[in-house]
Amino acid sequence: MNFQVTVLKILVSYPDGLAVMADLKRDMAILATSGRDWADRTKRLASRVADLDIFSQVLVERLNGGWRITDKGRAVLELMEARPSEAEAGRQAAGAEPPPTTPAPRLPASTRLGRDQRHQRRRAARERARAKAS
Repeated sequence: MNFQVTVLKILVSYPDGLAVMADLKRDMAILATSGRDWADRTKRLASRVADLDIFSQVLVERLNGGWRITDKGRAVLELMEARPSEAEAGRQAAGAEPPPTTPAPRLPASTRLGRDQRHQRRRAARERARAKAS
């Protein structure tokens, strides 16, 4: 789990972006134990912003008893959460060269059919194994 992305996500969910430390710790504990999905998501989001540091970049400000997300923090979080097509559009508007794209090759129908048959065989084998186990 990426701590800094999690802090941004928690703070943005509070009114005025302000959370007291007790609430922040509670929400962090819930998300930290929520499973692999959250950890993978925060890592993916963090990878979209190089050298993320919520305090030195003034994305979060420390106040008496809590932390508040800044407008800059909200903007960075929106950038991280933007779909790739939106991010590419933003780069193009800024004058950056878009990365070359190649369409994914489409599998021939015979390959897709073989894959479907393998899935059906595996599913049937799992069902037989469950029936034997009970």
